[in-house]
Amino acid sequence: MQHETNQAKSHFTNCARKITKSLYFKYRYSTITTIHADNIVAEETKAETRTLVHPMKDSIRNTLNQRESVLLAPYATSSSASAGRRYPEPEHPSRCRFQRDRDRIIHSRCFRRLEYKTQVFTRSSCDHYRTRLTHSVEVAAVARTLARIFQVNEDLTESIALAHDIGHSPFGHAGENELNALMSDAGGFDHNLQSLRWVELLDIQYPDFPGLNLSWEVRAGLMKHEAEKPNAQLDGLAIGPRQSIEAQIADIADDITYYAHDTDDALLAKILTEELLETQELWRMATERTNQTYSNLDRGQHIRITIRNLLDLQIEDIVSNSLQKLTTHEPQSTSDVMQAPEQIVAFSPDMQEHAASFRSFLYQHVYFSQSIKNQAEIATAMLRHLFHHYCQHPGHMGKKAQSRLAEDGLKRTVCDYLSGFTDKYVFQEHARYFR
Repeated sequence: MQHETNQAKSHFTNCARKITKSLYFKYRYSTITTIHADNIVAEETKAETRTLVHPMKDSIRNTLNQRESVLLAPYATSSSASAGRRYPEPEHPSRCRFQRDRDRIIHSRCFRRLEYKTQVFTRSSCDHYRTRLTHSVEVAAVARTLARIFQVNEDLTESIALAHDIGHSPFGHAGENELNALMSDAGGFDHNLQSLRWVELLDIQYPDFPGLNLSWEVRAGLMKHEAEKPNAQLDGLAIGPRQSIEAQIADIADDITYYAHDTDDALLAKILTEELLETQELWRMATERTNQTYSNLDRGQHIRITIRNLLDLQIEDIVSNSLQKLTTHEPQSTSDVMQAPEQIVAFSPDMQEHAASFRSFLYQHVYFSQSIKNQAEIATAMLRHLFHHYCQHPGHMGKKAQSRLAEDGLKRTVCDYLSGFTDKYVFQEHARYFR
């Protein structure tokens, strides 16, 4: 087993070396940094020598901002260059803007409620299934890894990743589809835009402004579908045609994370089998890597390592392909990334084909499976009943929701109200009004 473990470590190190060897980033102040697997060597050219200010001699925040100017790539989003907040606030003395955003998200009620919102499988039958909360944490972990590799702003990337599902409906995709149908004549429902509504308006925690008053860059990062529209803006500033590299990282981290953990949960639920998964090239590649590294694993260990390899294969492909794009396009600013002729952070064509096939496979065999449909029918019926009930009896909603009726209208207010429900609270409210 020790030999097999050493083989695994050696394999990972070799992959890292292959991915990062001889790749270069151009830095501010004419500094070139060469990235190696074992160390990072910075070579100064004509730049003046920069000395970090000791934290005791300056504010900690200024020191952190200065550190960003040295460590981040030129196409990264620095805290000091942020477009700011919708409602101006004094800067925090010991946290950069995006650190503060991340902390506000983690401490928000809408984030905590994700613990009781379904990812795919309801937790009534098993405590080990992912929830929207654990999914968001896993997305943030993958996103931070990629952000560090690309030397961009980890705090901003993590903030977008943690907040991306804050506005998701109860009961997963089925709940989202039901709310969208119920709102078909009133603007529809999209959980990405709903996440933006929660952080901008609906989660009231502070006396001086609505929402969390997050930085512009975090809020723009939640608008991935809107960014594709011509001349899309937020607070008068363009959010497209491409998003910042940090938002691109959070977006693709979401995809690769749920490919892996939804497969893991579906195997645990016995909706998928390893034999069925073998029809997918991406799974066969992950299994082959597991078999090359280990020879005597039990079934549970084999699945866990293969799921890990499923993530690693996709991450390695993203890193290799995206670094090539960075070398080709040589973006020197966040604006260059947003105006690039193609998405910078992306799969290679081969991996994109494998991932698209795997996604279709999951929709066919997991998300639209009969057992999930049975759960969804019950859940969506309850949401539908409650939606119509609150439309008929708006006084049964909470006081904060009622206070928005005049500004947002009846249906949008009811939709906002239901989007904040956990699965558990849907059951409780439905039992109250429909016994």
